Amino acid sequence: MNTDSRNIQVGELFFALAGENFDAHKFIPQVAQAGAAAMVVSKLPENAAIFDCAFILVEDTLLALQTLARRHRQLIKSLVIGITGSNGKTSTKDLVAEIMRCKFQVGATVGNLNNHIGVPITMLRMSDQENCGVLEMGMNHSGEIEVLASIAQPDVAIITNVGVAHIEYLGSRENIALEKGMLVESIPENGLVVLNANDDFSHALSLRNKGKTLLAGVGAGDIRASISESGVHGSTFTIDFAGTDQVNIHLPIPGEHMVGNATLAAACAWHYGVSTSDIARVLSDVKITKGRLQVKLWQGVTFLDDSYNANPDSMRAGLKTLAGMKITGRRVAVLGRMGELGVHAESGHCEVGEFAARMGLDAVFTVGDEAFTMGEAASRVSHKTESRHFKNHADCSNYLIGWLKKNDAVLLKGSRSSGMEKILIPFETE
Repeated sequence: MNTDSRNIQVGELFFALAGENFDAHKFIPQVAQAGAAAMVVSKLPENAAIFDCAFILVEDTLLALQTLARRHRQLIKSLVIGITGSNGKTSTKDLVAEIMRCKFQVGATVGNLNNHIGVPITMLRMSDQENCGVLEMGMNHSGEIEVLASIAQPDVAIITNVGVAHIEYLGSRENIALEKGMLVESIPENGLVVLNANDDFSHALSLRNKGKTLLAGVGAGDIRASISESGVHGSTFTIDFAGTDQVNIHLPIPGEHMVGNATLAAACAWHYGVSTSDIARVLSDVKITKGRLQVKLWQGVTFLDDSYNANPDSMRAGLKTLAGMKITGRRVAVLGRMGELGVHAESGHCEVGEFAARMGLDAVFTVGDEAFTMGEAASRVSHKTESRHFKNHADCSNYLIGWLKKNDAVLLKGSRSSGMEKILIPFETE
């Protein structure tokens, strides 16, 4: 099964999806030539008879994809874990999948396949050999989580937190919590809901659960982490499993917020019988998806590449990580715009800049027009925080090459659309 006309394999079923900016029906000849066995289409090509493949005509190809995935879910007996939240979905998904592999054959969301197209694709790619599915579920409009939950029919819900990501379309954290809670409501009585003990919406979410709830967090919850040290090379902490056992862990990923994600993953795995020793072993050697707080070194400078995405909450978490680094040089935040904030865009960018200054950072550099507000706000709060703005990535990179010194640390962060990973290109080629 495939929806990408560019990488069709011989014998695959192709869904010709159509959206506002694309229509895969245009690529039917290429798909047929690549060897697709059949295509699901909403309109037949005029010369359909010349193609050496079958055509399945439906009214809506996306709906057909989702319906097929929903039926496939009903036929497989796998444990399905659904993960959503304003921040940390992908990192938590990676952690859950790695730990659950101690006991299960795991299929998990790949890349950013977490939406109304990606979730059914992930579900359909699960085979009988995979008895556990770990599905990331993203959303930015009301009603989307309910659709994804109806397709995946999860046994477990993990809500990382309720923040302000996508507030442009949902209006308030309360509305975001209502939407995230649709995943909680989908869990059966014999299922499990894992909630963030440090999030102020978790109590309200727990009231919507028909089954068992576990709270997991840093310094709070049924499964709780106590951090003893945190730095650029990760965090050392102890997890207490509801008073039954304790294990010591060194998570090789910087950021105290990553400890919270690890605790959510540990709670889920522990409930399903993964030993605490296995949980500690896996977390101490885990790797997560590219672009999420990855450490990269260049001529004695430490880069924290957290460029995959951003919103005010995750920005603050990244800035806090940068501020807490034990270094002798300067702490520099290089930031791009945050998307999907709507009427909250200006205030959200200002708040992030002010937070950066209060963290005592030495510099806040911004790239792109909308990001300018963050540096301006940082300078207003503290004259000790240097602010510079760049129109594009190349200008910023060129300046950094000459300005950075040994023992400096740089955080790269912005929404996916800001492409902040491009800042690193000259540093990776030298």
